[in-house]
Amino acid sequence: MTENGKTGDEKKPIILLVDDEDQFRTALAKRLAVRGYEVLDVNNGEDAIKIVRHKNPEVVVLDQKMPDMDGIQTLRELKNIRPEVQIIMLTGHGSIESARMTGKHDVFAYLQKPAPLDEVIEKIEGARDEYRYSMARYEIPHIEEKSIKNWLIGVQGARPGIIILGALLFALIYFMPPSDRLEILMTTPKGSVGEEKILGYSDFRKMKPDQTVAQYYADRAGLYETVKNPDGTKTKVLLGSKTAMNRAHVMIGVLVVAALFWATGAVPVGITALLVGVLMYFFGVLPPDGVAKAFAKDAVFFIFGVLAMATAISKTGLDRRIGILLLNPSTSILKMSMIFAPMVAVTASFLSEHALIAFIAPIFMMVYMGAMRAGNISKDKALVVMMMLTLNYACNLGGPGSPAAGGRNAIMIAILGDYGISLSFGQWVMYGLPFVPVAAIAVGLYFYLWGRNKIKIKTLNVSAAVRRESDKIGKMTMDEYKTAVVLVILIFMWSAFSSRFGMGGPVILALVVLNILGILRWKDVQSIHWDVVFLYAAASAMGTGLAMTGAALLIADAFVAVLPTFMATSAAGLSIAVSLFTGVLTNFMSDGATVAAIGPIAVPMATIAGVSPIMVGLSTAFASSFAHMLIIGTPNNAIIFALAKDYETGEQLITMKDFFVHGFMVLLLSFAILWGWVILGYWQLMKFPV
Repeated sequence: MTENGKTGDEKKPIILLVDDEDQFRTALAKRLAVRGYEVLDVNNGEDAIKIVRHKNPEVVVLDQKMPDMDGIQTLRELKNIRPEVQIIMLTGHGSIESARMTGKHDVFAYLQKPAPLDEVIEKIEGARDEYRYSMARYEIPHIEEKSIKNWLIGVQGARPGIIILGALLFALIYFMPPSDRLEILMTTPKGSVGEEKILGYSDFRKMKPDQTVAQYYADRAGLYETVKNPDGTKTKVLLGSKTAMNRAHVMIGVLVVAALFWATGAVPVGITALLVGVLMYFFGVLPPDGVAKAFAKDAVFFIFGVLAMATAISKTGLDRRIGILLLNPSTSILKMSMIFAPMVAVTASFLSEHALIAFIAPIFMMVYMGAMRAGNISKDKALVVMMMLTLNYACNLGGPGSPAAGGRNAIMIAILGDYGISLSFGQWVMYGLPFVPVAAIAVGLYFYLWGRNKIKIKTLNVSAAVRRESDKIGKMTMDEYKTAVVLVILIFMWSAFSSRFGMGGPVILALVVLNILGILRWKDVQSIHWDVVFLYAAASAMGTGLAMTGAALLIADAFVAVLPTFMATSAAGLSIAVSLFTGVLTNFMSDGATVAAIGPIAVPMATIAGVSPIMVGLSTAFASSFAHMLIIGTPNNAIIFALAKDYETGEQLITMKDFFVHGFMVLLLSFAILWGWVILGYWQLMKFPV
């Protein structure tokens, strides 16, 4: 074992020495080599640039005073080539001015030579740690040992083996001949004897009599193909059913590849989002303008606006004031899990859960970073996962509480209305609100039991931490008052006018107002996590493509076909079955698109079976809130992922793996409570119209 912790079989860290004093450089190189480093040394800046380009050292120990190209010039060139490389500036001509100058150019450390060897090694090891953080910030893959196996497995953001697997799966699905069932679904006319087969198509109500899904899709999307006439002339006609079925296969392939890449981190999140658009463009799922429109939905503008709004709230310090109000009962980790979780979940039933996430998540990150500084530790992953995901899943599970909790609920009310069934606001709350606090307490208890022995900070008082942070900044400033007024107006507009202006319009207006008031700068807006915005845009586009092409109809139909008879003929069985399928599918599609695809199947199935369509419809809507496993599942997940980063190192503290693992467990809990407490529990004591 060498002094820097590497065994003889492991790859040695590469260090570059750049110094024009040959005797000093050679001596230091030998002493570092003895301690397990691979040392490269040159006596000028030009050769240093070549070494950095081709050998990719982790750390450069650079002399500031050299002839021709000096240390500062060399530093600039090295950072332009490889911004992640760490520079230790070593000079015999140290001064306060030198330190100030090098500080402008991203130098890790400044040492005056001759520095003690132990101090040099300490700085090198610190720089190596920073190098790994920097690699993550710049999304540069870093594999310790080179081999075919390691290359295929790769690292987060670069997994060639998964990329190859995704390409093979897409090709397999694309070239697979359409099934007989898909052909029936795509060519059955509305109003025909077999109409019930296509009731699950998301736009069934908009189809004309005698129109097939293939014809509607081609007409709605404006897709044409060229056909050669018997006389040799060519005519443009609407896309035929065979080609339309191929597009459905394309979208199933896009779903599989995107889910695989997002779940494994095969490529960066934003690149996978762009890949969804690329595949939809080049395989003709929609015309170019149609793909762009699918990416630019109201939900995407909402995500962008919420992230920018969170920046403004945090910048002014208003987040700390809000935190005192919301987190006052959270005087311990246990109380945060058992009191705060159900409280915020019930609130999310009546207010925008996305907005609650956007306001509270930065407060949690502020508390977490403060706890790390107070405890003098670098990271407590269990604590940040416990705090952020408890908040996230509690807000997700507020969805069933009332019709005001999301657009998916309004879609279900509309579907029931199409079948002549009315459901009032009060009735929905009566059927749904008892689910919310029970589910939130279960989530809080799960994370408490999972993390209580893993967390390093055992006695965190969230309420006191927020109050201390608030006390540091003193009384409210005028900017805080202005931001608070804008925030109150924004929440009012979301509550009262979202049906007219959507969720995105009001928040974009709020950003413009904050800029006019001099609070939010364009530079602040540019600093948001754009990869998350692109991710949700891709999820929206994918949902549109799955719904329009009939791919979602095929998936839903396949599920219904495998239902056991006893589940398809009883109210509880059918409710459990559709909620299971909805809860799984909503992790890959937007909740609204999922309800739009499954609701029209579930409601007529209930009518045919002679059970309450309201019971089955509510089960579908409730389970659409269970998008826990993937970042694309809901804006809540996307916002949490974007904000859960170490402010100092840029490290992603909550990963896609965390969402997948804990989201799966919370999904199981959600199903257990929906089935046991709701469908087989208090619903059995209630009367549902048949």
